[in-house]
Amino acid sequence: MSKEDHHTVVLGATNKPERYANQAIRLLKEKGYSNITPVHPKLANSEGLPVTNRLVDIKQPVDTLTLYVGTARLQPMIDDILRIQPRRVIFNPGTESAPLQQALDQAGIPWEEACTLVLLRTGQF
Repeated sequence: MSKEDHHTVVLGATNKPERYANQAIRLLKEKGYSNITPVHPKLANSEGLPVTNRLVDIKQPVDTLTLYVGTARLQPMIDDILRIQPRRVIFNPGTESAPLQQALDQAGIPWEEACTLVLLRTGQF
């Protein structure tokens, strides 16, 4: 699959350049990934990309869901995450969630605790 075809969803998108979610969007673009969906309940755009306000509004298949939302906020989103059936989920530092990880295991969705920024910089994304 080409980088252009790889659909990456960034849950917890932001317009604040110092935040890791924003840095991930910029680095994805820099590395040639163009099919990026930022998700945030209130933003209209992030890094020039239109923001989707709810996971359930994503209709295109998701290759990678990368998480930038704290554990407490992830809990009510478990069903929505399972509904979009990502091919893999990346738990960035601080987003680890045993309930979500167990739900992903039960659904047969691979996940990893990693840093999207490091994966992109080292060619392991």
